[in-house]
Amino acid sequence: MNTTFDRYAGIVFFAIGLTFMIGSLGISTSAYGSNVGANIFPMILGAFLSLMSFRLIYETFRKQRTEKSKENLDYKRFIIIFIAAVLYAYFLEDIGFVISTFLFLMIGFQTMHKGRVWVSLVIAGSFSYVVYYLYVHLLDGSLPGFPTWLGGA
Repeated sequence: MNTTFDRYAGIVFFAIGLTFMIGSLGISTSAYGSNVGANIFPMILGAFLSLMSFRLIYETFRKQRTEKSKENLDYKRFIIIFIAAVLYAYFLEDIGFVISTFLFLMIGFQTMHKGRVWVSLVIAGSFSYVVYYLYVHLLDGSLPGFPTWLGGA
């Protein structure tokens, strides 16, 4: 843990979270065919990012390390997850939320910790379907469904 980097990253992400929350106030509160407005997700994600960043900043002040250690940065994992995130955003509309989220989570899980494929399959599949179901069916929101070649609308 590099406390200096974590502290500055926490401050930057806290500011980004606040910007998301302030920016979401200017977004429409309702969307066509949806009871959940377009401002809900940015507001929730901004609040979550701000809270997690605040906790990170708090932890860096609480944990003062006496020894300095050089950490090896893992660029390979970063690049894999970054490319997966870009591809996730690009293909979200084409292949739908459930499949794209499932694939992104599988790539992320296997990049961070190889092995335990069955556990990753269950968690990624359950998470992507449960989030889709909760948002679309319970909150009456709209997310890209399954692609038409799989019987989706």
